[in-house]
Amino acid sequence: MGNWFRLGDLELLVVSDGIIRQDAGATFGLVPKVMWERYTPDLDDKNRIPVGLNSLLIRSEGKTILVDTGVGAKPVRAPGAMTIEQSGRLLENLRTEGVSLDEIDIVINTHLHFDHCGGNTMMGDGVPVPAFPRARYFIGKSEWEAASHPNERTRGTYLLENFEPLQDASQVELVAGEVEVAKGVRVMPAPGHTEGHCVIELESCGRYGLCVGELSQVPVMLERLAWISAFDVLPLVSLSTKRRMMDWAVEKRALLISVHAPFPGLGRLVAEEGGRRKWLEARENGADL
Repeated sequence: MGNWFRLGDLELLVVSDGIIRQDAGATFGLVPKVMWERYTPDLDDKNRIPVGLNSLLIRSEGKTILVDTGVGAKPVRAPGAMTIEQSGRLLENLRTEGVSLDEIDIVINTHLHFDHCGGNTMMGDGVPVPAFPRARYFIGKSEWEAASHPNERTRGTYLLENFEPLQDASQVELVAGEVEVAKGVRVMPAPGHTEGHCVIELESCGRYGLCVGELSQVPVMLERLAWISAFDVLPLVSLSTKRRMMDWAVEKRALLISVHAPFPGLGRLVAEEGGRRKWLEARENGADL
């Protein structure tokens, strides 16, 4: 379940870990239902929408990089606003695409919420161990600190078994600021959803891409900057970050890779009259990327 495509010299593959269902009211925050419901045709009778779990695989000059790892296959109890519909498919789908776990050189977590890093680890002899034995796991320093010492609001989404075993195995790289982890692959701070949230900027041969992490849960939230999720701990910072990142994406005509859009979550944001912007889906086979 996935399709290889190219962005300049970078080889890319979107791989799914599954689907969760998420409370739509919490997803759209202060936005009234009458405004967002036409963008959610799959709303169920419990007011939940399906949310993708898309991971991005990147190959750059001999390095193989994985961005986010979904919920994973370990037993997990989702926070009250979410229900896990399908999960734990990332490793199987990687193998289907011919990618072995020990091929992964670098894992980047946009942040440490359970639905972005659950596949960092798997069960081995009854305890969680790193799923990618050779990988260095790149995580924002402030995100690590927030996840290691959660407060009453955040503790339901930070699960220690998803990241502490990485430190025990000496596989963690804590980063602050911009970091180029491989040629054309740059980790960029993007605070708002969490203080330590980051996005992944891609650049090769004059072409650009952006793995948006949790800048949005659904693509319309990239079109409408003021639509901020109730899950964001710093909503006004989210607004500023999203404005800056989407201005860049429109200017560069960047390919956007959405973690939570329906698989494969590829699209572009284009400018329209009156300052509006429109999300246009891109074909998953790379033909029009």
